[in-house]
Amino acid sequence: MAKEKKHSLFKRLVYIFCNSVTQLFALVYFRFRVHKSERYPLDGPVLICANHQSHMDPILVANGCTRYVGFVARESLFKFKPFGWLITTLGAFPINRDGGIAGIKETLKRLKRGEVVLIFPEGTRTPDGTIQNFKSGFCAIARRSKVPIVPVAIDGAYDAWPKNAVLPRPRSIKLKVGHPIRFEEYDSLSDTEITDRVQRKVATLQQELNSKPSENIPN
Repeated sequence: MAKEKKHSLFKRLVYIFCNSVTQLFALVYFRFRVHKSERYPLDGPVLICANHQSHMDPILVANGCTRYVGFVARESLFKFKPFGWLITTLGAFPINRDGGIAGIKETLKRLKRGEVVLIFPEGTRTPDGTIQNFKSGFCAIARRSKVPIVPVAIDGAYDAWPKNAVLPRPRSIKLKVGHPIRFEEYDSLSDTEITDRVQRKVATLQQELNSKPSENIPN
């Protein structure tokens, strides 16, 4: 047990260190700004639903949240063990896009422990910068866990690192956190209604980011 706690502490320290480094890099290189981070619940389980613009999105969301953020990543990313260890330490856990349920079970397990988990309902990165139709898979997870869903919009990450680019470019990136949607607010809705509601909220947050001047509110 002592060894397990020590190992967990080491991972947490690596997470804090890497998060701090990437925060500084994002601030300088991307002029990264976060709006309304105080909307994140300070404790208890949270399911974050964000639009997906680039490889950096999980890191950007984690940078904008004071809590430890876990996120699903495609299974193939874990095959190279050193990289797999790194992203696991940073909160990632694998999901099989061909129908495996291990990722779903791990998501439910983390939410049951009162953790924060990030999901990208689009399923993959946008091919053109626009928000693609959200898939409804997250609804079953939310219902079963009875957790608040927090919509989050990312803007500018596609311009900084589009899907076919090898390396990121210095472009301004912004993120805005929406008000949590409590279980009582979506319990009686159908999966289609929940999905549409979350997607509309993310789209509205992104529009609000585009309507703001470049001097964003600091986190």
